[in-house]
Amino acid sequence: MKLSPQTIQAAVDAAHSSSAPNIGGANANYIPYLASVPSELFGVAVMTTDGRLYKAGDTDYAFAIESISKVFTLALVTELIGSEAVRQKVGTTPTGLPFNSVMALELHNGKPLSPLVNAGAIAIVSLVSGVSADACWAKILDMQSRFAGRPIALSDEINQSEQTTNFHNRAIGWLLCSAGTCYSDPMRAVDVYTRQCSTLVTTTDLAVMGATLAGGGVNPVTRLSVVAAANIPHLLSEMTMEGLYTASGDWAYQVGLPGKSGVGGGILAVAPGKLAIAAFSPQLDLVGNSVRGQAAVAYIAKALGLNLFGS
Repeated sequence: MKLSPQTIQAAVDAAHSSSAPNIGGANANYIPYLASVPSELFGVAVMTTDGRLYKAGDTDYAFAIESISKVFTLALVTELIGSEAVRQKVGTTPTGLPFNSVMALELHNGKPLSPLVNAGAIAIVSLVSGVSADACWAKILDMQSRFAGRPIALSDEINQSEQTTNFHNRAIGWLLCSAGTCYSDPMRAVDVYTRQCSTLVTTTDLAVMGATLAGGGVNPVTRLSVVAAANIPHLLSEMTMEGLYTASGDWAYQVGLPGKSGVGGGILAVAPGKLAIAAFSPQLDLVGNSVRGQAAVAYIAKALGLNLFGS
């Protein structure tokens, strides 16, 4: 069924207005910068694969991309070494444990299992080639920018806030190193991983980035190919399995779209071949997913009949 512009905009407006009263949850407080983001901010955007944008609310507010960045670094590494090497070196299986779990590593002899949990994401960063941390970082930042269709920038304030509090991730880096599953200096990998989580994006940026995935790797704004179409199914399957942390199964059951969230309050869902839905609201549930963001994305997916498992 072809969706009209009026239908999509109506769904976006209704999702925003109906989800706005959901004021439950709380900002992430273990990263000082995130705790300071105004809790009332709320934006919703849809971008189609042919470049049409529909939005409501605070869609131009720039927030920390956080764990959503894992998808785009995974895309980069998949392009560099291939999907089978990613599967062998990092894994493609949900851990069933929190995104920052050390126990998941210990239970599987130091193999991360999924590139969308912190251990797997650090291992993925360690596979980005470069003679220095800065060279590695430049490739990751370029990939985020190509997905967004505009230059994405690092927030020094967010990066500083995270680099001075990332002791848990440093421990994960050393555990990976001890198991032979970190493929560069572990502290370099953690440093660059922290940077990739500290860039600023808007809800509109996220919608464009998701629509690039929905469009077979072609950015709907620049019309440039960002990632090979053959790699898209692997990226979307990872998002389906582990994209919303330990709530990923419920998300697939109820919404039926590959998704990815971040503790900065962003959330992204992809309807392959059609569009992407993005939302931002900083108040998170206990799992780490945006309360209003989930509600808004779920509303649009249902209103537009996007569930991949529907008939």
